[in-house]
Amino acid sequence: MTQTLPETIGELLGWGTELSFGQDVVASLIGAALVGTLMLTMTAIAGPWAKRKITAAFTDRIAVNRVGPFGLLIIVADAVRLLSKELIVPEGVDRPAWDLAPIVLAGSALLGFAVIPMGSGIHLADPEVGLVYVFAIASVASVGLVMAGYASNNKYSMLGGLRAVAQNLAYEIPLVLIAASVVLFAGSLQMSEIVAAQQGTLLAVGGLSIPAWYAFVNPFAFVLFLVANLMEVGRNPFDIPEAPTEIVAGYQTEYSSVYFVLIYLGEFLHIFLGAAIITTVFLGGPAGPVLPGILWFLIKIWAIFLFTQWARSALPRLRIDQLIEVGWKGMLVLAFANLILTAVIVGVIA
Repeated sequence: MTQTLPETIGELLGWGTELSFGQDVVASLIGAALVGTLMLTMTAIAGPWAKRKITAAFTDRIAVNRVGPFGLLIIVADAVRLLSKELIVPEGVDRPAWDLAPIVLAGSALLGFAVIPMGSGIHLADPEVGLVYVFAIASVASVGLVMAGYASNNKYSMLGGLRAVAQNLAYEIPLVLIAASVVLFAGSLQMSEIVAAQQGTLLAVGGLSIPAWYAFVNPFAFVLFLVANLMEVGRNPFDIPEAPTEIVAGYQTEYSSVYFVLIYLGEFLHIFLGAAIITTVFLGGPAGPVLPGILWFLIKIWAIFLFTQWARSALPRLRIDQLIEVGWKGMLVLAFANLILTAVIVGVIA
């Protein structure tokens, strides 16, 4: 088993790799703080700044460029602006659920990064069921969407919550089935083992070597997973739960101030978590030449983030009935076909 970040921190603190319970807790908290800070920093850059810059580039407009160099201080300006706003609590809300929903949305994404191998020794935990864990914890976000929609006492929020349930049912099964096809190749649910199974070269043509990443081994599954991930993170054409043109902002209509910040944060954290899963399962994780593993990991997840923003700018939103039809009649059938085909190929090779 590869060494995890708490064990590395234990070595740096002079405790060795065999940690007592108390030392393991302290080292794990330090590691979680480091990983959480990294992800929150990336989200702070992506939401207020990178999203605007990328969208402006795609739509031939001018993005933020006057608040600090390259407009970077818009990150600070947005944080001050949003956090200084009044937190308005509408009448008739189910207060406990209304208060907890933003925390559930942001917290579920942060917890998912615990089992993602980021390279250069940055890996908080490596359980044998890591892939199952990350899908389970990511799906908790749907509960937060339903809580926000139901508790807001607003018809638009309620519609957004109901759409979130429908979308969850439409994409979650295909997503898991596609990931199961990768498990058949790797022979393990452990994230480090899935990354290790993608080491080496699939094909060498002249001076060009194609790595044995599952995106090249099974490109059909990779494309399906990209589409299903767009459904999961709610990017166009699948941003049905928000749908600003029809239901204002859906489940988040009644949220303001720090609660809106948490929801916005959770949205982008889930985009990066989805990108991290794709990177780990299909793109060899932190593997890459010359550069340190953590840099390759960050390059890959930012590339996938760029893809989601392209989809947001280029693709029109589907209707809810079209989403259901794509999910149940398209994605599910293709995911089963991919799983059966993969099982046959693995069986023949074995």
